[in-house]
Amino acid sequence: MLVDDKLRDEVEGMFEKAHIVLTNKEKRKMEYTDFGMGNVYEEGMEIVIYINTDRYCAKDLVLLPHQTCLEHRHPTRPDGTPGKMETFRCRYGKVFLYVEGEATEAIQGKVPEKNKQWYTVMHEIVLNPGEQYTIQPNTRHWFQAGAEGAIVSEFSSPSDDATDIYTNPYMKRTPADR
Repeated sequence: MLVDDKLRDEVEGMFEKAHIVLTNKEKRKMEYTDFGMGNVYEEGMEIVIYINTDRYCAKDLVLLPHQTCLEHRHPTRPDGTPGKMETFRCRYGKVFLYVEGEATEAIQGKVPEKNKQWYTVMHEIVLNPGEQYTIQPNTRHWFQAGAEGAIVSEFSSPSDDATDIYTNPYMKRTPADR
């Protein structure tokens, strides 16, 4: 996936609307991914990693309007280390978070039609600015922005994309070419 100026401008514009200042280095290092699905505006995400050490991680996740991060989980790692535990704090917009649990009767998000069979958890948690939710290790989850997009700060144990398990077996978690 090649990142075009339109996508870059939209994402940087969301940070400006949210009054979150990024350095030029953070803008250059921002990750853009469509998860190999070929439609970044429907299934994709943009990520600014502030720190990711062997002790903790902090990043901002950007979702354009109605953009979706695919269902996945953070299992126990091969060395026995527990999977990532993460707290999502909504900074801008609205985010619909779906986790394991009793399915919400009428969810507010819209499951991407092309890959709907890979979205299996439907317990909805709605996060508005200032609200947060902690996801325990090995919990299947996916999330989607509302109509104005969303910026979510993630505070977590170390992030290790290589050990994440996605429900969709065709997913490819690789950052886009800048």
